Amino acid sequence: MESTVNHVKSEHVAKLHSKKHTARVTKIVTYALLVLLSVVFLFPFIWMVFAALKPENEIMAFPPSVFPKVWDFKNFGEVFKLIEFATFYKNTVFVTVLGVIGTVCSSTLVAYGFARLEAKGKNVWFVLLLATMMLPTQVTMIPVYLIYSNLNLVNTFVPLVLGSYFGNAYYIFLMRQFFLTIPRELEESAYLDGAGVFGIFWHIMVPLSRPSIITVTLLSFMGFWNDFMTPLIYLNDTSKYTLALGIMQLKGSLNVTWGPLMAASLMVIVPVIIVFFIGQKYFIEGIATTGSTGK
Repeated sequence: MESTVNHVKSEHVAKLHSKKHTARVTKIVTYALLVLLSVVFLFPFIWMVFAALKPENEIMAFPPSVFPKVWDFKNFGEVFKLIEFATFYKNTVFVTVLGVIGTVCSSTLVAYGFARLEAKGKNVWFVLLLATMMLPTQVTMIPVYLIYSNLNLVNTFVPLVLGSYFGNAYYIFLMRQFFLTIPRELEESAYLDGAGVFGIFWHIMVPLSRPSIITVTLLSFMGFWNDFMTPLIYLNDTSKYTLALGIMQLKGSLNVTWGPLMAASLMVIVPVIIVFFIGQKYFIEGIATTGSTGK
């Protein structure tokens, strides 16, 4: 009897050791794959960083090398000599700030209306709003251009930011889903205390929706900062170019100055990386908490 018990115990211990060993191996393989994929995805960025620190002849050398043999920081200075980089940066910051403010304010207000206010046909209008997400940008590109052209707004910053003040369907949907997760008891208590619709929105909904608002801010920031097509269509004056459009001047029809182009691209990407790392905690929380509706 005692030998049978000992045998069962030994089998149980062996199974536990086997499970721990399997879990350890699985963990090692998972981390190895994650590291490998990280290297694969980061390689273009790493190449750009080191290419920005190489002289032109070393960038074009064959076989290519990742690390610079000669560290050269002149490419960053050449960017400001070859193009009006500071002006492009100022224009991009101006457009991005106005665009983000418009997107966040309008999308948040509309989302609050769809999530909390009662109105006849509200669900129909919401479906129509979502239906606009299925329209490619190319479908409305020419009509919208004609509207701005008739208003004499071409070659100004207005077409780049005005649309953001009318909301964005995806961001409205994102914010609406988050608003629906907030308990209605908070609103009812505020109503009993004499708060109005806007007071509840500003003092209750907005503070509680900070992760979702930061998510919309980050996504819209990246959208405006990296936008190439809209400035290409509406801007004619070089002094009004944004970064995405301006650095294309470094790519000529016959030759490309790769060193300054990589340096300029790096200076364009760095603010996006910084902003994302600052807000990544709220970004992940905002995305994770918009899947349920609370209804």
